[in-house]
Amino acid sequence: MSDRCLVLVRHGQSEWNLKNLFTGWKDPDLTEQGIAEARAAGRKLKDKGYTFDIAFTSALTRAQHTLKLALEELGQPSIPVISDQALNERDYGELSGLNKDDARAKWGEEQVLVWRRSFDVPPPGGESLKDTLARTLPYYVQEILPFVLRGKRTLVAAHGNSLRALIMVLEKLTPEQILKRELGTGAPVIYQLNADSTVASKIDLAG
Repeated sequence: MSDRCLVLVRHGQSEWNLKNLFTGWKDPDLTEQGIAEARAAGRKLKDKGYTFDIAFTSALTRAQHTLKLALEELGQPSIPVISDQALNERDYGELSGLNKDDARAKWGEEQVLVWRRSFDVPPPGGESLKDTLARTLPYYVQEILPFVLRGKRTLVAAHGNSLRALIMVLEKLTPEQILKRELGTGAPVIYQLNADSTVASKIDLAG
């Protein structure tokens, strides 16, 4: 395992994922399945021989709980953990807490699809993926990347859209490409970075 290791993990299934609700900055915890997914993520990384020096997560319970469980499975429950709302999920504004079917009934299927799948159109009172990128990327560059480049093996447990923002930059994806990129819950993605912060290799532990 080389230095400059960065691992991204989307949180396990949350209670609101299960209920088909827009979650955003709301703070439900993991379901039993989500707990199992978080533990499985830790076991997968341990089985591959990974250990970590530092971890980052969002200010939301589902990501923090995922990280805690994964670190327990890795046998590393006491490594330094930094939490910051810069890594929070995209803020869905007025959609937050609504059932996705109810949102379609209120605003129309086409409008909801635009909010969910466009790069730069935010829902009312919320953030677009472009807005999320503008919040998440500076934090990655200023706070997370320096640890990775110093050879500190770094684990980030966060959310589908905040991690997509990082993946877009790491993998040099276009706005169209990142919108099609799905991230499985509790599925680690492992990057080895070059000294110039570009990606040397990638391993996806989904499945």
